[in-house]
Amino acid sequence: MTAPLLVLDRVRKVYTRGRIVRRPTFTLEADLSLAEPGIVGVVGPNGAGKTTLFEMMTGSNAPTSGRVLVGGTDIHAVKYRERDRLAIHYHQSYQVRRFRKRVPSVLLAPSPTATPLVHLFDEPQFNLQDGYIGFMLDFFRKLVSEGRLVILCMHPTASWHLDILAEIAGRFLFVAGGGVTPVADFRSLVAEPRFRLYLGPEMTQAADTIGHGAA
Repeated sequence: MTAPLLVLDRVRKVYTRGRIVRRPTFTLEADLSLAEPGIVGVVGPNGAGKTTLFEMMTGSNAPTSGRVLVGGTDIHAVKYRERDRLAIHYHQSYQVRRFRKRVPSVLLAPSPTATPLVHLFDEPQFNLQDGYIGFMLDFFRKLVSEGRLVILCMHPTASWHLDILAEIAGRFLFVAGGGVTPVADFRSLVAEPRFRLYLGPEMTQAADTIGHGAA
């Protein structure tokens, strides 16, 4: 049996503060499995932990507890320079964060794959020039046709952002309140009260219109 492309096995990340008494300042938990190739949309308020989630998925930010399995391999047990052969994080340069390497690379395993199984796009800057969005969406679909999992994080600030999510993503993850909630489709996402609150009245109206058209 083929292993799921991505599993977050009771993953928990806790940030703390304080020199003597360490107090939690942020907690994110996720327990989910994305078994098949496809395109998954990730949405949620700023500061909810979306980038932290991506960092854990791609092996740069170690979870406090739990495991991240890519194609059945614990990505945090793979040599640091080879982790992007399992899952690769495309992000803006200002989002790149560096983390201390806790285990010498020589003690870690090589990647079992040469090319990434999971491709994570963290708020890509879609250019409105002719053909660019279509090119990017075709690229995502090409990755899926090759058996890859595409995870697309977007912060919708215009109705056309919602159009992209409705068109391209077959399922969603909503990140908020310290957790990651799987959502089956765009209409179900629009019906989620926390997502509507996050969007605000004007964008919610646009999402309702798009969701009705996607029925």
